[in-house]
Amino acid sequence: MPTVDDVLQQVGEFGWFQKQAFLILCLLSAAFAPIYVGIVFLGFTPDHHCRNPGVAELSRRCGWSRDEELNYTLPGLGAAGDAFTRQCRRFEVDWNQSALSCVDPLASLATNRSHLPLGPCEYGWVYDTPGSSIVTEFNLVCADSWKVDLFQSCVNVGFFLGSLGVGYIADRFGRKVCLLATALINTISGVLMAIAPNYASMLFFRFLQGLVSKGSWTSGYTLITEFVGLGHRRTVAILYQNAFAGGLVLLAGIAYILPHWRWLQLAVSLPTFLFVLYYWCVPESPRWLLSQKRNQQAVRIMRHMAQKNGRLPPADLEMLSLEEEPSEKLSPSIADLFRTPCMRKHTFILLYLWFTSAVVYQGLIMHMGATGGNLYLDFFYSALVEFPASFLILFTIDRIGRIYPLAVSNLIAGAACFAMIFISHDLHWLNILVACIGRMGITIVFEMVCLVNAELYPTFVRNLGVMVCSSLCDVGGIMTPFIVFRLMEVWQGLPLVLFAALGLVAGGVTLLLPETKGMTLPETVEDAENLRRKPNPKENKIYLQVQTTVPGCSGT
Repeated sequence: MPTVDDVLQQVGEFGWFQKQAFLILCLLSAAFAPIYVGIVFLGFTPDHHCRNPGVAELSRRCGWSRDEELNYTLPGLGAAGDAFTRQCRRFEVDWNQSALSCVDPLASLATNRSHLPLGPCEYGWVYDTPGSSIVTEFNLVCADSWKVDLFQSCVNVGFFLGSLGVGYIADRFGRKVCLLATALINTISGVLMAIAPNYASMLFFRFLQGLVSKGSWTSGYTLITEFVGLGHRRTVAILYQNAFAGGLVLLAGIAYILPHWRWLQLAVSLPTFLFVLYYWCVPESPRWLLSQKRNQQAVRIMRHMAQKNGRLPPADLEMLSLEEEPSEKLSPSIADLFRTPCMRKHTFILLYLWFTSAVVYQGLIMHMGATGGNLYLDFFYSALVEFPASFLILFTIDRIGRIYPLAVSNLIAGAACFAMIFISHDLHWLNILVACIGRMGITIVFEMVCLVNAELYPTFVRNLGVMVCSSLCDVGGIMTPFIVFRLMEVWQGLPLVLFAALGLVAGGVTLLLPETKGMTLPETVEDAENLRRKPNPKENKIYLQVQTTVPGCSGT
């Protein structure tokens, strides 16, 4: 009986049908970008200072310039690095009193302004920006600045919790149903977030977006990889991830045109209502239909695929079936990932790589957004480097392998972060150049670690292994905002020290993984334990007779 891969070889592994589906589904990947890193624009924190009643009137009466007004009325301007005092404290002075002069008005109250009492910003803040963000609207500064971190962390909590249930929904009710349901909920949540009246409701809708948006992205990823033939699956998977970079580039342009966060949120949410049209444009996965014994529907879709590709379906198409089930069915458990020496070592390394990739990737984006010169151009330049990253992966994985490019990319990301610590802020162009190099390195890591993850586990535990290890990506995303913004309050370069350490260590431990280039996927635990070994024919003949224990992992 022919399998789906057998039929695809005859009706076209990557014909017009697959190309059309690929381009349509790539829009899902692009739409995921504003949710994943939209914090850069939605949560932008501009320069700010306490609002002082009476200062504006005094400034008009005295004809002060803006710089003169700030110099005369704000504390801490002369203290290097004293941003908290400048932004979060005010002189407790009645600025309406007539005794204040226009030249150094505080001189009549104290010979040294540092002796004047300071108080909190009771009357709000003045923000130096023509636009708006959740920071300026809800005053998420000073004592409430941690709420910006929470805003980004809650979407990653949504990713983490959503990934636990969306996989089940996709397997139980189908990839298409999962895609449509999650895309619709994501769109509604995005629009409701744009009109949220307060911080709490905005946070809830952002969490809801996180809960479903990653599932929508994953459903599209699964569908397109199940539509194409085996020879094109890896390329399509990498290019689908590359569409995310296209979303980043578009996000920079939209944010520049719409500098007000509510309009920006609406602009990236309303177009996604069009994803409901996928009900008519994208069919269900034939592989999933076969797994649910709905063979006739699968056959109809394969006939439609053949027609679109201008091919004739095979004569025995009605006999379409899944690949033969293994005679021995194993029930995977998380304990299987740690039971044997090699798999235990691989699991710990992969957990670390997933965690590092999320922290360094999101951390670099947030750090550039908080310290860069032109927010929009810096984001745009760093997004562009993700395009060559994907093509470098396609060029190297079958020529050089997986492990060395993965290790080198981690080392490049770590070294770039380390170099940025010592680059002067006056050399802005050099900072951006080095940051883009680091961004390219960690992008390659992000896209390659999933491939390596799947190739190191035996069949019965492969999906579980990817799910468990990749969950550390979401854990890293939850922690990253607090790492970046809280450490920057101590020293702007402190997050980079952590990123450099994470990246350099990741480059080293990657070399402890076995190379999987040109090797068949492991089917059993024994196969996974022997990935580094290259048995000769004689060893193959006597292996079953002498093998009594699981071999130790080389390098341990």
